[in-house]
Amino acid sequence: MNDSKQNSKLVETLDDLAKYTNYSLLETLTADKEATDDGIDHLPRQVFSGHYVPVKPTPIENPEYIAHSKTFFSELGFDDSLATSSDFMSMFSGDISNLPEPMSKVGWATGYALSIYGREYYEQCPFQTGNGYGDGRAVSVLEAVLNGKRWEMQLKGGGRTPYCRGADGRAVLRSSVREFLAQEHMHALGIPTSRSLSLYTSKTETVQRPWYTQNSHSFDPDVMVSEAVAISTRVAPSFLRVGQIELFARRARKNEHSQAMEELEKIVLHLIEREYSDVISDDLSLEEKVILLATEFRSRLTKLVADWIRVGYCQGNFNSDNCAAGGFTLDYGPFGFCDMFDPYYQSWTGGGKHFSFLNQPMAAEKNFHMFFTALQTLLTEQKYLIQLHEIRTDFRDVMQEQMQKMWASKLGLDTFDEELFDELEILMIETSVDYTIFFRELSEIPEDITALKKSFYSFNYDESIEERWKQWFKKWKSLISSSDTAKLSAKMKLINPKYTLREWFLVPAYEQAKKGDYTLIHELQEIMTNPYAEQSKEIENKYYTLKPLELFEVGGVSHVSCSS
Repeated sequence: MNDSKQNSKLVETLDDLAKYTNYSLLETLTADKEATDDGIDHLPRQVFSGHYVPVKPTPIENPEYIAHSKTFFSELGFDDSLATSSDFMSMFSGDISNLPEPMSKVGWATGYALSIYGREYYEQCPFQTGNGYGDGRAVSVLEAVLNGKRWEMQLKGGGRTPYCRGADGRAVLRSSVREFLAQEHMHALGIPTSRSLSLYTSKTETVQRPWYTQNSHSFDPDVMVSEAVAISTRVAPSFLRVGQIELFARRARKNEHSQAMEELEKIVLHLIEREYSDVISDDLSLEEKVILLATEFRSRLTKLVADWIRVGYCQGNFNSDNCAAGGFTLDYGPFGFCDMFDPYYQSWTGGGKHFSFLNQPMAAEKNFHMFFTALQTLLTEQKYLIQLHEIRTDFRDVMQEQMQKMWASKLGLDTFDEELFDELEILMIETSVDYTIFFRELSEIPEDITALKKSFYSFNYDESIEERWKQWFKKWKSLISSSDTAKLSAKMKLINPKYTLREWFLVPAYEQAKKGDYTLIHELQEIMTNPYAEQSKEIENKYYTLKPLELFEVGGVSHVSCSS
């Protein structure tokens, strides 16, 4: 659902932006029958039907500009001055009451189901029915076609919706800084993701959140703190999730209302139009489209998760509602980039091992199973049911193929060598290796293991381990096919980033931001949007280094309880 034409001119005002609005979701899908037209719908309630609820966001008080993504502004055709203009700031800090025509003065929120590791849950819904779960504090406010691409813009922390489950609908400055920086960092890493548009905070409005006292080693938060609220605007081709397709499939299976099957068909076709129109022809039958959708989503999802692991990223809470049906990274809540390599790395205290670093392929398979189950509801012909089942059955093989291809590329090999990789994984664990630094140093194609030691935390390092490292390194060198090591090194450096957005980089940035100093946020923007580049020696000394030992096990740095 893209338009090939470019913007006629640079977007400098909201009046300019209004010319590109195109609300396909509102025009194609169905609103909740019990919703209000004015969007004043901010209390928790059950939503029984419809694809969205019209909701007016709640503006934050006295908004202040923190940052915008210059890279993304350029892609959209926006002038940088737009980010600090009063009407743009008002809109993207929650006040959409005075927008120029044909922009909508009411936003929208969507409901979805929740599956955790392949099991449907209803308990998170306050009504125990699953009809109260969805966008509790995320309100979409615009859909537009800009420079040939369709984008939906959503306020994270935009106030209560019917799905708020009694919460305040706000995001705090801390979590907003994390998400704002992470999305553009992931894009720079070459990984499909939602994007960051702008970040505003309130000079006066605060909320209470559980958090950690300074240098606390508590697993759970040990204090309530007052934090400034903020709104980050995230942007994506759509915000359709696996959990949404699940919700409508569940209603259709249970025949919860007379339009349930029609609503399921509509949202699946809308997903195809928004996310897959370049690969799924409109001329096909519904069942043919469903088969191609399942195949393409499997391809995107497996590649995405392999890429996460390539750069050391752990989603942390990879439920079906945090799994974008378009096959990109969505929802930077309890995410993290691992420092010391650990297959079970998990920064979120509520995530458990099932969402840990090297278990992400299995979590992806569970989400794909829920997607498969939902799509199955639309099929009646046996041949299509068989095809869909085969696509599901082959998920693990496709995932393994993507993982092996990824590991081979990280090691600079043409083909995956299982024995070499297994030996490396054991050595990395036993030596307490920094994941990012190790692979970056390996990308230099060093003469011996001396350079690799820069990545060793060396908690258990001894002569026997050093000898094993030498043997492994010798074997690795023998498997490198390229005689042009400079060319291979350059290739590996495009696979293995030099910089990743570690939590201990983020903490000082949002701590300074609390005091109104946004210098570190801007510094991290510059560094983390060039993650593969060699940067200044000053930057290298500051950000290409082992995590200080005193920060291990510290609450709010090594582990977090929630995204807030």
